[in-house]
Amino acid sequence: MLHRPVELIEYTAGIFRAACTRLNIRQSMGRPGSALDNSVIESWYSTLEFELRSLEQFDTKAAARRRVAEWIDEYNRTRRHSSLGMISPIDYELTQPDDPDTEVA
Repeated sequence: MLHRPVELIEYTAGIFRAACTRLNIRQSMGRPGSALDNSVIESWYSTLEFELRSLEQFDTKAAARRRVAEWIDEYNRTRRHSSLGMISPIDYELTQPDDPDTEVA
């Protein structure tokens, strides 16, 4: 299930915060009502909704989940992004130095 970042109650709940801490995920949230912190993910989510929900129909939830996973994989490997210097998200990640704060033990 994909959660939109504007559903702030989901992202500030104690259980969700604890899970993020346990998995070494650093949450990022601006002040309530600010779209600046969420603009990239909002754009991504809008594209996902348009390309999958508007253009395709699924007979089952399992089929929808498989297609979303395929779409995300294709998006990360092949889409070029102006915010990343016109390279794909995976290529961008490969150019970044290792960050000890984000390494999983």
